[in-house]
Amino acid sequence: MSVALEVSDLRKKYGKKLAVNNISFQVERGSVFGLLGPNGSGKTTTISMILTLIKPDGGNIRLFGNSDLTEELKRTGVLLESATYYPNLSAARNLKISCKIKGVSEESIDKALEKVGLLTEKNNKVKNFSLGMKQRLNVASALLTEPDFLIFDEPTNGLDPQGIADMRKLLIELGQSGKTILIASHLLNEMEKICQHVAIMKEGRILDQGEIKSLTQGFENLEEYFLNITS
Repeated sequence: MSVALEVSDLRKKYGKKLAVNNISFQVERGSVFGLLGPNGSGKTTTISMILTLIKPDGGNIRLFGNSDLTEELKRTGVLLESATYYPNLSAARNLKISCKIKGVSEESIDKALEKVGLLTEKNNKVKNFSLGMKQRLNVASALLTEPDFLIFDEPTNGLDPQGIADMRKLLIELGQSGKTILIASHLLNEMEKICQHVAIMKEGRILDQGEIKSLTQGFENLEEYFLNITS
């Protein structure tokens, strides 16, 4: 299987602190990969460097075999923890604005809303949406360009149990449709249900990585395995 994302010896330092300490990992095409660890472990900094929002101090990032990330990010849909929307506009109007920004046809709006289960809500104002619905709307925005690769930073953060369940179902469906997905999250039990491969981060380093089934052999679940390697 070919590689969608390759990160090699990536490093970022803030003052005396190494926020990301020479990490390396690969995300294969068609896989759902979890970058997992507690808050402050370096996950968001890593995602920000992949998205060219932060400049690395060292290392290399290749997307679809290309080090020209600006060009390849056009094939990537992104959901950041700080994603925004216009509460007084409808779901469809919000996505029309996204279409203009991204330079894509508005014909993609209904398809994106249908994928996230919001097509029947397209004309309703976003201020009346639950947090889970707002998050799914942000996923719809990421899907407008019909990307090959999706990057999500803490997609279930702040959601209630129903919102988490809805987001889990959506992420599993996107993975099953053949999308390549990178998810940064601290919710180990949730990501165990969604991802095939993970890298465990703590204090800027990757402690271990691989297929979940292999990593958790001999342990009850991914959380127990994580506690074992981090204790």
